[in-house]
Amino acid sequence: MPSLRDYRDRIKSVKSTRKITSAMKMVAASKLRRAQEQAEASQPYAQVMAEMLERVAKNVIINAGSPKLLTGTGSDKKHLLVVVTADRGLCGGFNAYIAKETRNQIKALQAQGKEVSIVCVGRKGYDALVREYRPLIVKHFREMTGRNRVEYSHADKITHYILEAYENGEFDICSLIYNEFKSVLVQKPIASQLIPFKLPEVHATEQKPEAEEKSKNKAPSPYDFEPGEEEILSKILPHNLGVQIYRALLDSAAGEQAARMTAMDNATRNAGDMISGLTLQYNRARQAYITKELIEIISGAEAL
Repeated sequence: MPSLRDYRDRIKSVKSTRKITSAMKMVAASKLRRAQEQAEASQPYAQVMAEMLERVAKNVIINAGSPKLLTGTGSDKKHLLVVVTADRGLCGGFNAYIAKETRNQIKALQAQGKEVSIVCVGRKGYDALVREYRPLIVKHFREMTGRNRVEYSHADKITHYILEAYENGEFDICSLIYNEFKSVLVQKPIASQLIPFKLPEVHATEQKPEAEEKSKNKAPSPYDFEPGEEEILSKILPHNLGVQIYRALLDSAAGEQAARMTAMDNATRNAGDMISGLTLQYNRARQAYITKELIEIISGAEAL
C-alpha cells in the first residue's frame, strides 16, 4: 500500500501537469483565434480566383494546345500525395487521422497497380509514415503550419517543388491530403486533386431536362479575353495551385490549434478528476494510519 508521502507526491505531480495543460489550452485558444482570422481573410481572394477561373473556363475547349496543368500527361500511372500535418503533437487525433487517410489512399492506389510517391508537409506526418513508407517519401517540408502566422511564401515553396516535379515527369496526378477546418470540434480529413486541374461545373443542374434545354440556348460566357483563354489559364493555374495549398496550410494551422485546445481541455478535466480521486485515497489512508496508531496506543495502555 502506498505511503502518505507517495500520495502527496503524486497529487503534487498531477497538479503541476494540470497547470501545464491549462496554460497550453489558453495558448492554443489565442492562436486559434488568430488562425481563424487569417483563414477567413483569405477566403474572399480564393472565391474571386475560383469565379475568374470559372469565367475563363466557360470558353475553353480542351485540346493538345491546352495547358499541361489542365490536360494532364495523358496517363494516371504515377500519383503524388501531398500530406499536410502539424509539426507538433499534443493535439489529440489530428495527425493520426491524416496518417490513416494517407495509408488508405496508398493502399487503394497500389491495389490498382499505381506508383505512389509522398511529399510530407509537417514533422508528425513524416514521423508517422517514414517507418512504413520510407522509400515512397521524396520530400519533407517542416515548420510550415506550426508558426504563429502562415505565410504565402511557405505555400510557394511547396508549389514550386510540385510544378518542377510535374515538368520533369515525376508524377501524373497530384492530390492534397489535409484536415479541413469545419469548426472548433470538427476537423475533417479530405483528399482533393490538384493536378490536373478540374474545371468547375458550369451547370449544376445537368440532370434536369428543363435546365439542360435552357442552358443550350445560353451563351457560354459574356466576356471576351485578350490574350486567349488558354494563355490566361497557363498563367493563372500555377498561381491557383499555390492558393489551394495556402488554404490547406491555413486550415491545417487552425485545425491543429482547435484540436490542441480541445485535447488540453480534456486533459485538464481528467487531471482534476485524478486529483479528486487521489485526495480521497490520501484521506482514507491517513485515516487508516490514525486509526491504527490509536489502536496501538489503546492496546498498549490496556496491557499496562
